[in-house]
Amino acid sequence: MNPPHAVIAGAGIGGLSTALSLARVGWRVSLYEKAKVLEESGAGLQLSPNASAILRNLGVLEHLTPFALCPEAIRIRRARDGATLALMPLESAEKRWGAPYLVVHRADLQRALLETVAREGSITLQTGAAVAGFAPSSGGVAVAIAQGAVRLKVAGDCLIGADGLRSYVRQRLHADALRFSGRTAWRATIEAARVPVAMRRKETNLWLGRKAHLVHYPLRGGAIVNVVAIVDEDFHPDEKEFWSSPGEPGFLEARFVRWDKTARDLLRAALAWQKWPLADRNPAASFVAGRVALMGDAAHPMLPFLAQGAAQAIEDAGVLGEVLARGQTIEAGLLAYQEKRLPRAVRVQRESRQQATIYHLGGPAAFLRDAALRALGPEKMLARYDWLYDVHHAKSHQF
Repeated sequence: MNPPHAVIAGAGIGGLSTALSLARVGWRVSLYEKAKVLEESGAGLQLSPNASAILRNLGVLEHLTPFALCPEAIRIRRARDGATLALMPLESAEKRWGAPYLVVHRADLQRALLETVAREGSITLQTGAAVAGFAPSSGGVAVAIAQGAVRLKVAGDCLIGADGLRSYVRQRLHADALRFSGRTAWRATIEAARVPVAMRRKETNLWLGRKAHLVHYPLRGGAIVNVVAIVDEDFHPDEKEFWSSPGEPGFLEARFVRWDKTARDLLRAALAWQKWPLADRNPAASFVAGRVALMGDAAHPMLPFLAQGAAQAIEDAGVLGEVLARGQTIEAGLLAYQEKRLPRAVRVQRESRQQATIYHLGGPAAFLRDAALRALGPEKMLARYDWLYDVHHAKSHQF
């Protein structure tokens, strides 16, 4: 008897993780990626324990660990003077939550996933090829693949839409459009030698200011520092413009002029910025239609205020492998995936939105927020994230 066959649209973090998860439970997987080359690009990622545990189970973490860094703490600072509002220690993250808390370069994670995929004989990856149509067929899904001017047809037992924010598969299942969140993310990586000494600690730093916040942490053994500045910005991109473009440093300098000098010096050290309009969608009513399922950004795009975009895609991958290994019908398995993942993903989406408002407060509201953060203390700070990071909580996916 031939193994079941999954067709996956998209070979990003979610698609590659799903391919590995399905291959480990006996599936044959065909990955189609519209980009001709899988470029090792992007900036830093925070991989919280709910994600690193799954990567460990998939055999990816062993390829990633040499390039990953375990921050000692998350430090929350006040923008105007750099004062520490709260400190969340991470030395015991693995003991508390069941897996390590890591920061990695996106390119390093992609490379580790590809190295692991290359060792799986049941996975094929085709670049320069995009899913261009699909329809139910006898016992499965008929999928049209576009490779330049050539169109091919492939048969799968299911189709997984892992094709990101502008997902073609989602467009076919839902009529909702992307919308601009009112915020932009400015990303840069800086050689450590160019960064103020105080900014090189093995910590994730989160600065909170009026209508803006700043995140930075070291990568690759401290050789570089990843910096993300997120600001409220009033412009109106259309759906095709949700992509990166070079950012004008003068804009950031003007927006952060009232911030502590250490933060301003860090921003000035960047040689180039990439600016991303942050897109948002309302939570989807469903992730599944018959033998077609959405995952990752195609299912639940996340604003980055809980640093869970990649982590939630990896959780999706883990659950897809779990439910499609049970011997039930594929339709029942995909519905079980939806039942497990939709409530949790929607909660993370909503709490990320709420966090955005809290981070960017100003005036008296910011004063009250800062006082509340100072009153928490390290243990209560850790406890606030147990629902999200703890491997056993995440595995249940129930609330």
